[in-house]
Amino acid sequence: MNLDSLEEVKTYLLALQTSICAALESQETSNHRFATDQWEREEGGGGLSKVLEGGSTFEKAGVNFSHVMGDQLPPSATASRPELAGRAFHATGVSVVVHPRNPHVPTTHANVRYFHAPVRASDEEDVWWFGGGFDLTPYYGYKEDAIEWHQNARSACEPFGPSTYRQLKEACDTYFYLKHRAEPRGIGGLFFDDFTEGGFQNAFGLTRSVGDRFAPAYLSIVGRRKNTLYGEPERAFQKYRRGRYVEFNLVYDRGTLFGLQSGGRTESILMSLPSEVSWKYDYTPEAGTPEAELYQTYLKPRDWANETV
Repeated sequence: MNLDSLEEVKTYLLALQTSICAALESQETSNHRFATDQWEREEGGGGLSKVLEGGSTFEKAGVNFSHVMGDQLPPSATASRPELAGRAFHATGVSVVVHPRNPHVPTTHANVRYFHAPVRASDEEDVWWFGGGFDLTPYYGYKEDAIEWHQNARSACEPFGPSTYRQLKEACDTYFYLKHRAEPRGIGGLFFDDFTEGGFQNAFGLTRSVGDRFAPAYLSIVGRRKNTLYGEPERAFQKYRRGRYVEFNLVYDRGTLFGLQSGGRTESILMSLPSEVSWKYDYTPEAGTPEAELYQTYLKPRDWANETV
């Protein structure tokens, strides 16, 4: 791969950032818009962070673009690929995290990214891959939402082979899992990394399909749930469950580790954290409640795409 391919990916990613921000803003009142923050990195590269806070629909939403480069990969990038130690790199991507105000609207995350390590010597080849996906973290479970979310995920994968959805779904279920809690973060979706299958155009095509499918899939659920009535008990449970999101991002998330270890902008990397969150000691929801149903029914891998309401 050459730098022309990198520019092609960057052009797509910047357009995707713009379109996702516009889609999220369509669910807000006119005075709630994304603030833009452009930043540069001493070691090379930078990014464009867009954050919305205090919205009527979204308490906090971040849609970040970054393109960072350096002379040597950080440890988080070479732990599983030791042969890349010492390689220069380019890493570019768009990362999205949305924390809604209404507890009946799920939190969501999406990311699409491209990595490129140029050759160092004549006997080497460029190393490149794509990664990304999207996942959903509900506080109150709705079967209709879970089915629709996974059917959209399946549709994004269908042009790329009959087994692609199953592979990416299983990878998502495995990745977004809190080992210390022995529970999934949410109901999953898609996850892929180190993806080169079918060559550059095919891998880039899958990445675009996932990126383009995200906002319509999520906003369908937002529109259905954002006016659902709720009270302080639902809000308290939402804040408690947000704690799981924080734990995952700070303990396990590869993107967070890569960003911090590569000298990325801390404010942009940690924009994924919610504005309000709480922890309770040894909390167990009361049996027979909607809160208990989340654990019993929704925080378990299921073949949602083939279920019916």
